[in-house]
Amino acid sequence: MRALRRVCALALAVVALLMSLAPGALAAKVLEVGSSGSDVTAVQKKLIQWGYMSGTADGRYGEKTRDAVRAFQRKNGLSADGRVGPATAAAMGVTLSGGSVAAASASIISADHRLLAKLVYAEARGESYKGQVAVAAVVLNRVSSASFPNTISGVVYQAGAFSCVANGMINNTPDSTAIRAALDALNGWDPTGGCLYYYNPNATGDQWIRTRTVRTVIGNHSFAV
Repeated sequence: MRALRRVCALALAVVALLMSLAPGALAAKVLEVGSSGSDVTAVQKKLIQWGYMSGTADGRYGEKTRDAVRAFQRKNGLSADGRVGPATAAAMGVTLSGGSVAAASASIISADHRLLAKLVYAEARGESYKGQVAVAAVVLNRVSSASFPNTISGVVYQAGAFSCVANGMINNTPDSTAIRAALDALNGWDPTGGCLYYYNPNATGDQWIRTRTVRTVIGNHSFAV
């Protein structure tokens, strides 16, 4: 028993010494005004892509980046302090080097996110990353449209809306790419520019869908309104 106590005491002493020598070593990394580097650049690229800020990603965390982060945090129900810590980084799907969110880009953050990722994986896993985000964006555009159900589950499970629901593919486990693509769409990236429909012209016999106005083509899918 005495030997065990001596070992525990020694371990605690080592931890205390490490903390006194490097007090920030065990803390999660946080980006804030004054920060710079590749992590800031990654965050800025996301914010620009999602429409929270304009300009270029220069790797310098100034007031413009702070204000964009605050807008992102407010939209996602996070504490709007303008700083990128573990929770905000996870919601963005970015990894802070030296931080504590090492698999954030492949983490499910909500039930809606999970369902959207499953839809993306079932409908577009063979498409490019942009093409997968585009499929997720169509679902979200439908949620925002008065012509469709106003929830992600309502849109996904609307009768006849997606073949993957009828054939059971919606129940497959999404991969990390589909999870990231769904998160990018949830955070505001819409490569389709507001489209409500998509289809593969080489794989559908539906004549009605071909009457819709195509706005863009990404990979094998035509996206239309």
